[in-house]
Amino acid sequence: MTIEFAQLCLFMAAALALGAALLGFIIAPRNPLAQKSVVSMVVGQFVFLLAAFLILIHAFVVNDFSVQYVAAHSNTLLPWYYRVSATWGGHEGSFLLWSLIMSTWMLAVVVRRANYPQILIIRVLAVLSAINLGFVCFLAFTSNPFTRLLPLPPLEGNDLNPLLQDFGLIIHPPLLYVGYVGLAVPFAFAVAGLLENKVDSAWARWARPWATMAWAFLTVGITLGSWWAYYELGWGGWWFWDPVENASFMPWLAATALIHSLAVSEKRGAFRAWSILLSLSAFSFSLLGGFIVRSGILTSVHAFAVDPERGLYILIFLGLVIGGSLTLFAVRAGATNTEIGFAALSREFFMLLNNAVFVLALTVVLWGTLSPIVYEVLTGGKMISIGPPFFNKFFVPLMLLVAVALSVVPFLNWKKTDRAVLLKKVGIGLLPVTFVGGVAWFLLDSKSMTVVAALMVASWVVVSHGAEVIRRIRQGASMPLAFVGMSVAHIGFAVSMIGVAVTTSQSIEKDLRLNTGESVDIAGYTVKFEKLYPIKGPNYRGQRGEFSVTSPDGDTFLVAPEKRVYIAGGSPMTEAGIHAGLLVDMYIALGEPLGGHAWGVRLHRKPFVRWVWIGALLMALGGGLSVFDSRYGKLHRRSRARSEQPKLTDQQGVTQ
Repeated sequence: MTIEFAQLCLFMAAALALGAALLGFIIAPRNPLAQKSVVSMVVGQFVFLLAAFLILIHAFVVNDFSVQYVAAHSNTLLPWYYRVSATWGGHEGSFLLWSLIMSTWMLAVVVRRANYPQILIIRVLAVLSAINLGFVCFLAFTSNPFTRLLPLPPLEGNDLNPLLQDFGLIIHPPLLYVGYVGLAVPFAFAVAGLLENKVDSAWARWARPWATMAWAFLTVGITLGSWWAYYELGWGGWWFWDPVENASFMPWLAATALIHSLAVSEKRGAFRAWSILLSLSAFSFSLLGGFIVRSGILTSVHAFAVDPERGLYILIFLGLVIGGSLTLFAVRAGATNTEIGFAALSREFFMLLNNAVFVLALTVVLWGTLSPIVYEVLTGGKMISIGPPFFNKFFVPLMLLVAVALSVVPFLNWKKTDRAVLLKKVGIGLLPVTFVGGVAWFLLDSKSMTVVAALMVASWVVVSHGAEVIRRIRQGASMPLAFVGMSVAHIGFAVSMIGVAVTTSQSIEKDLRLNTGESVDIAGYTVKFEKLYPIKGPNYRGQRGEFSVTSPDGDTFLVAPEKRVYIAGGSPMTEAGIHAGLLVDMYIALGEPLGGHAWGVRLHRKPFVRWVWIGALLMALGGGLSVFDSRYGKLHRRSRARSEQPKLTDQQGVTQ
């Protein structure tokens, strides 16, 4: 009966979402009792969805194969921790997690509601409930994870996809979804602000922490996905420009532009319409990513195999959300226009330049991802392929422009900056940047000018932000968490940029045939295939190769890749062996047996690849630090008090 109760929980959550949306839009703004009801309904959505999710986890743990979803994604041989993570290892369960995370963000808004005007926050909760209604209805009517296999349930389940039997499944999807779904909160603030005709500096101050926190989680989620793909898929890369990778990258680009635009809207009252549009766009791209992953319109190692009917539902929902929000923006955007002047040498101008570049980069990724699909639909021919060379050709120069802007921003003032003072401050970094460029030019080959430029610009970002921190320390100036977070995030961007530049251009790859006992040299490293022996896991059998690797310095270490076959489905799986280092990774993967004692072996030497993920985590850390700046709580309360303060009138009724 617990499964039937979970079904009831879904319908109860949908009913509460419908009630909260209707009350929030129609009655609650004028009725205090209805406002309390909206809050209670939001809490109820969280409770019912949490109950449904826990019941599904329980069904996996106890191997309840009468549930179709459990039978399709688990079996009795699967270790318990993979049975738990299998809850979100397929389409239906992952979308239940998506809806639960949505209700969790809504609960967070409820907890923080005292810091905002009551009417505005009720509007926000109404928008979020309307969106959650669409999610839960999608679950209940097209993707129900609680469908029974009766009257004769199977005695054994299929198996979880071997690619997903990994620690990455435990942590990557939940964190990615927190970022994905979290962008619904600034979206809701944007819609509520337009409905209330209140899009000002206070509104930007209210929306900014939510956008930044969602961006930070999305950054962590994408980083973990890149790391997971690197060691699990056996291709030795950290990013493949796969359409589903792009599906998460597009909202990240929009959200990055958004948090910078909100900073200007908060500080100077400028870019209000731009901030609203980016708030709407960031979440819209999250929904677009959901459509790409779940519609069945593409084939990807990341995509869920789903029928087109579900894709049609998501497409209609996507049209309603995007179309409705953009229509509201078109009607109300005129009220957000402001006349705020600033010079070309100002922080506002460089933030505008930064946003323009990110939007252009977003356009490139969008075109490269969707144009093959559009071509196939329009021509009926075979889908064309757009690969990494296309993206890199446009994306690399754009990110260099972003880095140049970031290197100057710490020295810029709002509104106007003295040119002589700016040149003096910028000149501080010329010597170390030139030194870095000279060293890079000496160590790298002549065809690596792009890498040299990237290293110089990235080091310039680090030096400029470090110099500003040192200046503040010497002068005893305050360093709020918002400033510290900004500096950490920008330095993290530079670190990632260094990692991308070096590992992309300087990696060495070899695919070869090796017998046990044979050696091969790769970039000064001597790799010897020592031995091969059988292994046995909880639900797989396989072979493990043992390779000794001697570095140019004479240090020797072992790398042990595996070739597995999973018992339940007979699926083969490659587990790469990786010796990780701060400066270089040695990556070895076993291919197929080639007869005798010979095997196909893939060798990769990946310099600075860890810097890509370290820098990304620093970016996320910087975003998290800025959210917890103590000024936000005080400013929220002051802004709310000002917005709700009754206007004074004189005896003639004229507003003072």
